Amino acid sequence: MALVPSPPLLVPELTGNGAPEASEVRDASLDAVRFLAAAVDLWVAVGVDDSRRRVASTSSGTFAGYGVDVAAALSPRASAADPELPLPALIAGWLRGQAAPDSSVDVRLVEQNADSDECRRFGRELREEIDSDGREWGLLVIGDGATTLTEKAPGSFDGRAAHVQAQIDDALASADLETLATLDRRLCHDVGARSVAAWQTLTGVVGTDRLGPRTLYRGAPFGVGYFVGTWDVLR
Repeated sequence: MALVPSPPLLVPELTGNGAPEASEVRDASLDAVRFLAAAVDLWVAVGVDDSRRRVASTSSGTFAGYGVDVAAALSPRASAADPELPLPALIAGWLRGQAAPDSSVDVRLVEQNADSDECRRFGRELREEIDSDGREWGLLVIGDGATTLTEKAPGSFDGRAAHVQAQIDDALASADLETLATLDRRLCHDVGARSVAAWQTLTGVVGTDRLGPRTLYRGAPFGVGYFVGTWDVLR
């Protein structure tokens, strides 16, 4: 499993190659995806959106809405670009194209306001679907932390954000499923951490698996919390 954030700054054409903060997050995210690609070439990506939906691996899109027309395809056989492709799908496609162009990724978006029980149930259903498929799949989880960590952050400053972000980072770094499943959704929403539903879906997918977590990056460039890491299932 690979855990990455979803900022458009991962794409160098959108920020310039000279931004060191962006480069650190980008390099770590690409390393996480390479870890996934070394094991499997079929992935399911989980992210959040305004509503629950599936984006098939035949889809593609573009970052034109973020300022530069950079293509992002979910597989080598993807169709013409969909200008409405959600950001998590764009990020999944861009990372795939950069780090594992022969791979394919099927994207599942969970409603960002879905409660913890619903997210975990969705995760369990997704796990059942994966296990019954007969092929090996990897999981790419896409989510951002608090957007209120500094005065210049996109959501301005909230004094509660640092504690919330530390709780999220620590839980992801240690594969602490209980903490992830019980994050205070209202508080997370207040500090701009709107991806909790993706991480709570992850807890449903994992179930009782034993995990070996690894942290590749944790930080808050531009006042937004980003975590990058991998979780290996221990056999």
